[in-house]
Amino acid sequence: MTSAQQGDRRAMDTLLRSHQDRIYAVCRRITGNDADALDATQEALIAIVRGLPRFDRRARFSTWAYRVATNACLDELRRRTRRPLVGLPEHEPEPRGGAPRVDDQVAARVDLDAALADLTPEFRAAVVLRDLCALDYAEIAEVLGIPAGTVRSRISRGRSALADQLTGNPTTPHERPRT
Repeated sequence: MTSAQQGDRRAMDTLLRSHQDRIYAVCRRITGNDADALDATQEALIAIVRGLPRFDRRARFSTWAYRVATNACLDELRRRTRRPLVGLPEHEPEPRGGAPRVDDQVAARVDLDAALADLTPEFRAAVVLRDLCALDYAEIAEVLGIPAGTVRSRISRGRSALADQLTGNPTTPHERPRT
């Protein structure tokens, strides 16, 4: 780490390679698709290289890197809303006779990705940092720049919304019958 901060290119390369997969995983879950995740990952890695000399080690490097990645993702999501959608219309491919069914794990991942995509970016980021990156509440608060109580609230609301979507619950929490 110290060598990378002092400009050693090999040390920087080693540091980035050791964190790139986790940064991409965070970006993939927050942005909801591979193309935006790759763009956000690239922006995050560039920002890490530029910011590393100023990294003061008050937090773990991984926590700081997640903050940089989360900010890159939120920037990418804001850019996405300003871009026109271009491409072919979505369609379901015709099933072929005898073609193998989609594996249950792949289907579950698709369902989770779709459910995450429906969350607001604020809830999505908090849930991903907690459940994918296993950061504690204080670290997430630091990454997102919000109070720990807000982190707890966002994670709770985000998980509740995910559970509703994944179980097919069509009602909002206040409409549900109480036992």
